[in-house]
Amino acid sequence: MTEGILVCGVDEAGRGPLAGPVCAAAVILDPACHITGLADSKKLCERERDRLAGLIRERALAWAVAYAEVEEIDRINILQASLLAMRRAVLALSIQPHQLLVDGLHCPQTGIPSQAIVKGDSKVAAISAASILAKTARDRLMQELHEQYPSYGFDSHKGYPTAAHLVALREYGACDAHRKSFRPVRELYSTVRPLSQS
Repeated sequence: MTEGILVCGVDEAGRGPLAGPVCAAAVILDPACHITGLADSKKLCERERDRLAGLIRERALAWAVAYAEVEEIDRINILQASLLAMRRAVLALSIQPHQLLVDGLHCPQTGIPSQAIVKGDSKVAAISAASILAKTARDRLMQELHEQYPSYGFDSHKGYPTAAHLVALREYGACDAHRKSFRPVRELYSTVRPLSQS
């Protein structure tokens, strides 16, 4: 890192699931406080992600997590919703960075110089950190949704289109947490469930 240049890693979690918001995180790491073990969140076990997330929140110069809700995903599409969540996370930082390094192919519009890096979550520590914060935050939210909608198994598959999730969709229809614009939901749901299930 160039001396004095604040670089922020940005990543999202939850583009592929059929339910729940998409989550993004922005992290400015402190070069004086190295965190060992940062990696693509998908390659870490849940326990290690949770441990590292705590260290990131303690040691980063700044971090923020933000969401785009299901209604926004259905209205503007998942790519634009992901970029919106990223923008919100960056703008929520307590320190404004000089540069953004963003996982993937697209950068959010923030007015800050930005670079998209394919597989950045496995190449750049700050993006790895953002990946971990986004993933752990979204997993916690899906656990909360499971408590509202226990029939769907959100605690286990986190909204992804697993066989068990698709079976539950066929049996119960879609709930308010499902993304109605995603084809498997659009094709399978027959009713919208109330806010919670007994």
